[in-house]
Amino acid sequence: MEYKRFGNTLLIRLDPGDELLAELKTVCEAEHATFGTVSGLGAVNHVVLGLFDPATKQYTANTFDKNFEIVSIAGNVTRMDGQLYLHLHMAVADAEARVVGGHLNEAAVSATAELVVNLLDGETDRAFSDAIGLNLLKF
Repeated sequence: MEYKRFGNTLLIRLDPGDELLAELKTVCEAEHATFGTVSGLGAVNHVVLGLFDPATKQYTANTFDKNFEIVSIAGNVTRMDGQLYLHLHMAVADAEARVVGGHLNEAAVSATAELVVNLLDGETDRAFSDAIGLNLLKF
């Protein structure tokens, strides 16, 4: 993994075998990121995507172990209880152009991935909502 900062923007290149969330966390912590947006693309060969069921307040995790192109990564960087909190969703396409997506739990880079983190002024927190069952933005 390598990255470079351009003003309030971080450009990150991930390499084969890198775990996307772990590397993103490393960069965000090194740069003292407290609030920002994340986008990206690339290729993975292992991904775990979640789907939240509001009725049960539980996530279902779906694991996929094959080659995918990352169609989209979208999410944000915030804080919860003083710690870095990453919230990302990912959509990936297979060789037949079938797309799956959801809440990103894990992703192993197969070739490369390119992430852009736009750091924003300010800071926001998160708090768990018993009513919804999720860690919601808290202003």
